[in-house]
Amino acid sequence: MGERVVIRGNEATAWAAKLCRPDVIPAYPITPSTLFPEKISEYVANGEIWNAQFVPVESEHSAMSAAIGAAATGVRVTTATASQGLELMHEMLFIAAGMRLPIVMAIGNRALSAPINIWCDHADTFAARDCGWLQMFAEKSQEAMDLMIMAFRIAEDKRVLTPAMVGLDAFILTHTFEPVDVPLQEEVDAFLPPYNPEHVFLDPKRPITIGSFATPATYFEFKYSQEMAIQAAGAVIDEVFKDFEKRFGRKYQKLMPFMCDDAEIIIMGIGSMMGTCREAVKQMRAEGKKVGLLKMTVYRPFPEKELIGLVKNAKVLAVLDRDISHGYGGGLFADAGGAMVNEEKVPIMENFILGMGGRDILIDDFKNIVAECEKTAKAGKPAKRVNFVNVNFEACKGV
Repeated sequence: MGERVVIRGNEATAWAAKLCRPDVIPAYPITPSTLFPEKISEYVANGEIWNAQFVPVESEHSAMSAAIGAAATGVRVTTATASQGLELMHEMLFIAAGMRLPIVMAIGNRALSAPINIWCDHADTFAARDCGWLQMFAEKSQEAMDLMIMAFRIAEDKRVLTPAMVGLDAFILTHTFEPVDVPLQEEVDAFLPPYNPEHVFLDPKRPITIGSFATPATYFEFKYSQEMAIQAAGAVIDEVFKDFEKRFGRKYQKLMPFMCDDAEIIIMGIGSMMGTCREAVKQMRAEGKKVGLLKMTVYRPFPEKELIGLVKNAKVLAVLDRDISHGYGGGLFADAGGAMVNEEKVPIMENFILGMGGRDILIDDFKNIVAECEKTAKAGKPAKRVNFVNVNFEACKGV
């Protein structure tokens, strides 16, 4: 058994990375993920990560470039970023995925400019969902630590070989102190074997061409191979989650249901707000309302089959998005709708945009969402497909 400590979410991800024995950590600090490179640099300087190199760079674009170069030599690589930093990396995210390099990155989920905002929403990682990375999200700091550890094993599996990012909500998790059970180094060593790369691209003794020019005759096949790896990751994630539970006693699923078996209304969402939602569901159940919660832990690959199985008996599925795809609605809503478009028995779907830019999400917000869904169930269709929660509409006039 390890030890229970009270730490911030950023430190939980950094500590998890340390336990995974990375070889190279390129990083550039950005709020709210700065504590990750601060702690990792301390671990390296103190010799707590043996033979590791911390590489301070001049930008997030350079951080991912250095991560790609290091991973191509066949070593274990990790880093962290947030918001504008992730978007500055955007070009390189596609390259890391296309080269099938299992880099693991912690993301302090933060709103994007303009206007400048340093608080939580999911616009940054949702904007990167098409880059070919695995995406997982934590509700609390314990999950942030656990998912980081599991991300290395999933990404490095020879059936996957795909980079992974773990999201934790800005300030709500990154800077909040919570109790976290930290496993022993030998426990993590037994769970995560030393990285044995399938291919070492940058080897002077065996020079090969990487990232070379692909014509229309070959490019499509590269992209299809990536897609097959992402799809294969679904089964690997299930295997790793089960092994983690067996070793450490904490259970994870791609979609984690709460009181969904007989629920007429199911609320689905991502991240820290699901803790507040869970309390709201308990209160509404005590009032006799058949409400359930569905927390998404794995966003890419999208857990399509699991979603269909869990919501097929509900009347209404309320999809919560802490992001917006302007001109359409929430990203999670779009993905969920696409997953169920050809199913015969599916609930009515309604999208709720909330909490953007760090706006508080309260128990009453979930009760109001359920009240709206009750109207939808009675009418047989939603009054509006996309709803905005706690927006000052008066202030938006004339903008």
